[in-house]
Amino acid sequence: MSTNTIQPRQSSNSQSQAHASLKSLLPFAVFLALFLGTGIVLTLQGVDFAFYQLPASIAIIPAILIAIYMGRDSVNDKISQFIQGAGHQNIITMCIIYLLAGAFAAVAKATGSVDASVQLGLSLFPDYFLLLGLFLVAAFLATAMGTSMGTIAAIAPIALGFIESANIDASLVAGCIISGAIFGDNLSIISDTTIASTRSQGAHMKDKFRVNFKFAIPAALICLAMIAANGVSINHEVNQDIDVIGFLPYIVILALALSGMNVFMVLMIGIILAAAIGMINHGYQVATWVSDINQGFASMQDIFILSLFIGGLSELVKRQGGLTALTKRIERLTEKVSPNNKKRAAGIGIGALAFCCNFFTANNTVSIIVAGETAKNLAQEGKLSPAHSASLLDIYACINQGLLPYGAQALLLGASLKISPLAVVANAYYPMILFVVACFAFWRITK
Repeated sequence: MSTNTIQPRQSSNSQSQAHASLKSLLPFAVFLALFLGTGIVLTLQGVDFAFYQLPASIAIIPAILIAIYMGRDSVNDKISQFIQGAGHQNIITMCIIYLLAGAFAAVAKATGSVDASVQLGLSLFPDYFLLLGLFLVAAFLATAMGTSMGTIAAIAPIALGFIESANIDASLVAGCIISGAIFGDNLSIISDTTIASTRSQGAHMKDKFRVNFKFAIPAALICLAMIAANGVSINHEVNQDIDVIGFLPYIVILALALSGMNVFMVLMIGIILAAAIGMINHGYQVATWVSDINQGFASMQDIFILSLFIGGLSELVKRQGGLTALTKRIERLTEKVSPNNKKRAAGIGIGALAFCCNFFTANNTVSIIVAGETAKNLAQEGKLSPAHSASLLDIYACINQGLLPYGAQALLLGASLKISPLAVVANAYYPMILFVVACFAFWRITK
């Protein structure tokens, strides 16, 4: 009771502070306006590769300068905060995955592993089920690995081979892969998002999994039906002499990933194994191997830089109160949305909080950590179980992550498949379907 009596006394002050702090979100608005706005305008003008004319890593620089200007701390302190954000463990982890994924893709292509995987893949999947197969493989692998980034890094080179050999729409392929990867990342027990959401809400992983399962499986089935309804048929001729040895790096990568090995080790083993097979079968030289690794690193330069910049910008916005103000504003709005059903209001607030925080951090794990404490308070006030609270946090953070054109997953797929990240998310059916299914299902269970 004492907590409830204190809140009204502070409401006016906190509201004015939140209103002022919301201005701290302006840098993200500037970044999105520059990046998405330029791409859309150039697309309407018929410019080829419109979203590559102003790279996201350049469009974000004015936003960073605005964030530094807006902060009240000294310039040295704000630059230090930016560097701390850029050096966050999650950001550095993503960046290293980018580099290793680029190196593996370059070496695998140079040594013939990509061609071998294409031939074997086309021989296993009928014309009509190739896209369904990509979704299922990505979903299974991400669930086992607990990482959408690791899954995309492993599958993207294979998918690129399919696109080039079978003349498939790259955006459809990307949509299937990111859909499967988000499904697995959200459902996996060993995912960073699952760990962060269950710990912050005090939930057991098995309980969160049961709740999550009821939302994820219906959405996945609907997504598979939509992919099948596309009616994409692939005309191809399979080479009778399939190089199974050339496909070995991918088999090893999938097996090691499913065994739970660290994704860094998985990709490094794949790089070494692909090179070894190339040296034995095709006379692949060590000097060429080193050059290909360097080219692979270089191919990931833009998304590497962008990830560092987003991490730094997110830290500045967080220090300036933008994310805190956002959580407080959502907390107040939920009380007005469903005043007679506190459980439903809590669920709406938790979902909106995770969704919005991820929009500004572009990292589902970080957004869950930022929103965790407020989400727990909302759940306790609305008498929502920790499992439901953790599940909603994870679901809506992953939904938003799968739909962000500047998110790590879309950027990696766009760079790997040589398409715009906007084209990637435009065909990400699963996050869109999961949003509708989760909203509908939660609304029904809180009647």
